[in-house]
Amino acid sequence: MTDTTAIDPGTTLELEAAAFRRLVAHLRERTDVQNIDLMNLAGFCRNCLANWYREAADERGITLSKEVSREIVYGMPYAEWQSRYQTEASPEAAAAFARSGAHATKDGA
Repeated sequence: MTDTTAIDPGTTLELEAAAFRRLVAHLRERTDVQNIDLMNLAGFCRNCLANWYREAADERGITLSKEVSREIVYGMPYAEWQSRYQTEASPEAAAAFARSGAHATKDGA
């Protein structure tokens, strides 16, 4: 087993980027998994990931709109994803989401 302290920062960055790309690809493939279910189970969703991407860009002086960052994560405009794949949340999922307070993000997304 490799000691992770022996991995140089450049390689660490490459590994993290590869993991991010794989996560995004996985979420694009799993259109059956709804954002509310991700929020209820994991405390984050595709929109959170897009927000984090936009925040990271902003920290580097790169301005991205919410729409652009969402398109990066969803692989298509958000409205298109919603019309193709988003389903109505079950009453149970909506209630769990409301109880969790997970929707209380900085920008209300």
